[in-house]
Amino acid sequence: MSLFLKPFLFLYDTTLSLLLLLFNGGSLEDAAATQERLEADENAAESEWIQLQYLWTKTRSVVLLPVFKGLVVMCLVLSIIVFFESFYMNFVILFVKLFRRKPHKVYKWEAMQEDVEVGPDNYPMVLIQIPMYNEKEVFQLSIAAICSLVWPSSRLVVQVVDDSTDPAVRDGVDIEIAKWQSQGINIRCERRDNRNGYKAGAMKEALTHSYVKQCDFVAVFDADFQPEPDYLIRAVPFLVHNPDVALVQARWIFVNANKCLMTRMQEMSLNYHFKVEQESGSTRHAFFGFNGTAGVWRISAMEAAGGWKSRTTVEDMDLAVRVGLHGWKFVYLNDLTVRNELPSKFKAYRFQQHRWSCGPANLFRKMTMEIIRNKRVSIWKKFYVIYSFFFVRKVAVHFLTFFFYCIIVPTSVFFPEIYIPSWSTIYIPSLITIFHTMATPRSFYLVIFWILFENVMAMHRTKGTCIGLLEGGRVNEWVVTEKLGDALKNKLLSRVVQRKSCYERVNSKEVMVGVYILGCALYGLIYGHTWLHFYLFLQATAFFVSGFGFVGT
Repeated sequence: MSLFLKPFLFLYDTTLSLLLLLFNGGSLEDAAATQERLEADENAAESEWIQLQYLWTKTRSVVLLPVFKGLVVMCLVLSIIVFFESFYMNFVILFVKLFRRKPHKVYKWEAMQEDVEVGPDNYPMVLIQIPMYNEKEVFQLSIAAICSLVWPSSRLVVQVVDDSTDPAVRDGVDIEIAKWQSQGINIRCERRDNRNGYKAGAMKEALTHSYVKQCDFVAVFDADFQPEPDYLIRAVPFLVHNPDVALVQARWIFVNANKCLMTRMQEMSLNYHFKVEQESGSTRHAFFGFNGTAGVWRISAMEAAGGWKSRTTVEDMDLAVRVGLHGWKFVYLNDLTVRNELPSKFKAYRFQQHRWSCGPANLFRKMTMEIIRNKRVSIWKKFYVIYSFFFVRKVAVHFLTFFFYCIIVPTSVFFPEIYIPSWSTIYIPSLITIFHTMATPRSFYLVIFWILFENVMAMHRTKGTCIGLLEGGRVNEWVVTEKLGDALKNKLLSRVVQRKSCYERVNSKEVMVGVYILGCALYGLIYGHTWLHFYLFLQATAFFVSGFGFVGT
């Protein structure tokens, strides 16, 4: 029993004896007997407390300490893996910059020109698909941008793949299509009576129409994407002059990156994805994941690989992996950009990140053996797809970011016996952060906010990854990312988004993790011997800010 508590227990026992004597009567002998019984009870309680202390000490030393030490070692290994993957990709990008290995120098590219005799007939037939679902705020922007592309009108077919269920949206799409048809654009709308397979199902069915058979290539633009007029002029020649190329992917840029702090941080993450991950994959392996939009496909390559499949929520990545395993090459164009909109509402961003993490993990589970058994590509490429593309970037990085920096590091304040090296908590994270921020130099001053926010979002990505690997209940959940279009530019946001009550704004998962990290921070402040609590207080604050809905518009 603690020496601090014994004086209080003595006073408590003495007072209780006097009260019994006063109110119940009796002799001093009875009081002495009562005192003896109380002391016996106290000794028994003290013995039980000692036994509990012994049991806790043994459990901590035999079970908890080894388990925690094993988890720390696992996280240290993942830290090294993620660091070397990031270093490798950035080294490839440095090589590209130094030796100016632009796609135009690696692949044949010649501008398309009309033939004097046959006119525009020497241009290939291009189909453009615009999949959409109840996207009333943005469909006009994308249709207008795509109908303004520079390409012979006789060699272009625009196909609006509309799964909308809102009658007002369907009517608006029909009016917009009729407007462009009156200007000579070959644009038509394809609709279904169901949503089977979501986006993949809609585009697969749209490709079965007879007029599609005459098309050589298909470009895909989601409803909020606005390509520049010269998009096809710059992208299609790679497919025309390189028969082994199946996909040309453009880079995304964002019309609302400056809307709020959340969109600025999204821009930092996505710029790294495109400028480092996509370009390094294109340069070194002629393979990367299709981003689902802003790309042009060779239709024959798609058909050879089985076309669109809806077995996961990342039908774009599924198609890219299957086509890549058939030996086709992909080209990423960093200087060809397409404008689009970032989700500016935290709830929409959470749903998007769930889909983007759950889908790849589920695809990894389903395709690993298919990749291993593949005979068309080299062992090196199979290793790259399984290890780098899937395991490190789609699984390990999410587990490391959340589990290590938001669970293991905070919990380490309770286990001072276990040493976590500073290279894993300071040096490697700092280098990886520098690699990321180099892709968006203008946002370097936001790096602290970006780190804290990425750790918060890693919770949702880790949860989505686990659901995908284990095929949990939400594995095929598809929620269309809400976009606001011109409402953002015209300051009409209040008409589009209704204000939520304080209760509706609360995100319980973020709050619970924030409470845990705050508890660890307070314990570390009182009993710790390091400066770790400063980081923990900041990270807890980030979870609370996100948990109480103060993120986004």
